[in-house]
Amino acid sequence: LGVDTRAPPLSAMSSTPVPVRKPLLPSPPLTEAAQQLDELLADLGHTQSKLAAAGQGAGVPTEPSLDDMLSSLTQDLQELGITAAPAGICAACHKPIAGKVLTALGKTWHPEHFTCARCGRELDKGPFFEQGGRAFCEEDYHQAFSPRCAYCAGPIREKVLTALEQTWHPEHFFCAHCGKVFGDEGFLERNGKPYCHQDFLALFAPKCQGCERPVLEDYLSALEGVWHTECFVCTECLTGFTGGSFFELEGRPYCELHFHQRQGTICHGCSRPVTGRCITALGRRYHPEHFVCTYCLCRLHKGTFRKHDEKIYCQPCHGKLFV
Repeated sequence: LGVDTRAPPLSAMSSTPVPVRKPLLPSPPLTEAAQQLDELLADLGHTQSKLAAAGQGAGVPTEPSLDDMLSSLTQDLQELGITAAPAGICAACHKPIAGKVLTALGKTWHPEHFTCARCGRELDKGPFFEQGGRAFCEEDYHQAFSPRCAYCAGPIREKVLTALEQTWHPEHFFCAHCGKVFGDEGFLERNGKPYCHQDFLALFAPKCQGCERPVLEDYLSALEGVWHTECFVCTECLTGFTGGSFFELEGRPYCELHFHQRQGTICHGCSRPVTGRCITALGRRYHPEHFVCTYCLCRLHKGTFRKHDEKIYCQPCHGKLFV
């Protein structure tokens, strides 16, 4: 991520805006007659350029008559002892420049001939941009040569931000999800798009199976998912698995006691899990040693007990107490 502030240098060969200065290079007026001559030649040169352009569009050869007029006028002035020297040769029309002269790109021009290489607009009254030895108005230069914003595709005229191997307007480089411009925390990338940290984690970080918040560090993998270490606890009593072992039921972790409670494998006599041999009676499960007479506590055998008020008795005790 970088920000490039494009400040226009003053080099004539740069591709940045160069304000046009129009130095006037007429011959110093020595006399009133010479001053009037310069003005006359300037007006004639300007008229010649405009009529030449009009003649090209209409197919009328107007330039020869104007050249003849200028040649005749120059000859007449020379006979009077007055010499009118041109201020330079125009780089566009290759004709002598009489009167105002514009100097740019190391050449001299009629002011009306110094135009944008793309749209043809005259550039004598404002700044211009140079590229490859040609002059451009500001709009055409940016459209043709400035880097493009990856978001809006428009030319970037001032500050340019470079990120994800593309260029952006600084105000157009924002989170692809929430649209907020990135602050000091920067951004994270996914599939070529930038995201703020909050949205990146919410959208792409793995979620804890316990609390469903993003998992960033200190996690463990279990039951085909990831967990914060503090979230991997018994689903029923929320205690951790200190022994490192747990029981799984329907994709959730349980301690041994609550797993057996869910499974219905708790001894009715001691309320502890039945993990080995068991006796099932009256829809309940018992450790063999806990399947005893409620009165005398002697061990019972399945099929040799009697029931009274949801309690079990051996036959002798049942006879003594209830018969």
